Amino acid sequence: MADTIKTQNPTPEFSRIIKVSKLLNTANHSFSETPSVQEAAELAKLYDVVSVRKMRFEGEISPFGDDGWELKGKLGATVLQKCVITLEPVRTRLDLEVRRIYVPMPEQDESEITLDFSDDDETEPLGKEIDLGLVAIEALALAIPEYPRIEGAELEETNFAAQGVAPVTDEETKPFAGLAALKEKLSNPD
Repeated sequence: MADTIKTQNPTPEFSRIIKVSKLLNTANHSFSETPSVQEAAELAKLYDVVSVRKMRFEGEISPFGDDGWELKGKLGATVLQKCVITLEPVRTRLDLEVRRIYVPMPEQDESEITLDFSDDDETEPLGKEIDLGLVAIEALALAIPEYPRIEGAELEETNFAAQGVAPVTDEETKPFAGLAALKEKLSNPD
């Protein structure tokens, strides 16, 4: 049976620190984390959305290889945003599978090359702590729609020209339409 991990010292943006030294390399360690009301409000500010609700991150951390750890979890959240066209509320339910592999960094001397994990979005260097909240924040940030739209909302075509008062024609929206008018005005100084 998996052990439940106790977390400590949450920070305002949803931090759930697990000390690697507390993990037993012979067992899986379960976790289930939800942000407080204040943390959910801080997350909404961070993501620039109206609200983040019903967020839960749960899963297990298991031994991986000789000295590494594998995090497998499910992250669920409901995000309320404003439609980019109508500004009406758009509710999105996100349910994500999250996986991270933490591997120890080899001892380095000045002649060694540093490992680069930039092409692998699941593997991270193992430090003294694993922050479940930070993993959840990152995963949710990547999944939130950048341009939320209400179903059926369409952007109408709009043409802008110099002055913008009279109805706009295709001729007026051309880049040098204003120069043609200026040339005519300079040619006829009356």
